[in-house]
Amino acid sequence: MAEGLAGVLVRDWRLRRRRSQMDLAHEVGVSPRHLSFVETGRSKPSPELLLALAEHLDVPLRERNSFLLAGGFAPRYRQASLDSVEMTRVRETIQRILAGHDPYPGVVVDRYWNVVLANDAALRMVVDLPSAVVGPPLNVFRMCLHPEGLSKRTINLEEWTTYLLSQMHRASVLSGDIEFESLVNEVAEYPIVAARGSRRGWSISEEPQILMPLRLEVEHGELSLFTTITIFGTPQDVTLSELAIELFYPADDASEAFLRRPPVE
Repeated sequence: MAEGLAGVLVRDWRLRRRRSQMDLAHEVGVSPRHLSFVETGRSKPSPELLLALAEHLDVPLRERNSFLLAGGFAPRYRQASLDSVEMTRVRETIQRILAGHDPYPGVVVDRYWNVVLANDAALRMVVDLPSAVVGPPLNVFRMCLHPEGLSKRTINLEEWTTYLLSQMHRASVLSGDIEFESLVNEVAEYPIVAARGSRRGWSISEEPQILMPLRLEVEHGELSLFTTITIFGTPQDVTLSELAIELFYPADDASEAFLRRPPVE
């Protein structure tokens, strides 16, 4: 029965990625007939075949472990807490990046876009938001799109919403995570999102731009920020593979001056 469960997962991810059996089989180096037998449970896949299929289907490490477990094999990828001893080097490196980026905002987010680490500049951006918005956990989509969140002072809210919904759609498709879908359903009910109707258009961007700034109303003016997102190369740990470092930078001189102001005590 285990190999049949593995085949179901392979088929689900193949369909999610919109790949044909023939195309995937040739890419992995097996016959389409053999892949068909794997998907229907008539052939027991080796762990190497399961990992090769997962690699070519761009399956997250967390789900690659699920492939192996469903096939009756031990997981290959560990999952260590960011607070664990083995993550000390990684955690210290991330903290140095965030501290060195101050006075510009910087955060680390997990696969749900929950903030797991943040520098002082980022925390100052949400200090006056209600607990219903900031959690815990503090989630980027909720923080930006909730009617009581940053959406109240986002000048280019329509554009920023388009960007965020595109990111949410992409994360949903890539991860296949059921828990993430509950967040998607929550965000879909926010007024700024519900007004757009069907979720079918979330992945469609409007006119392409070089950069999409986040423009916020602040005291005596506007704060305009652009963002970069960094992920870890060649991660072999589930937790590490799901982390991303998002750093914000001032998009103009006025925003630079605002961020470099001494914080109000």
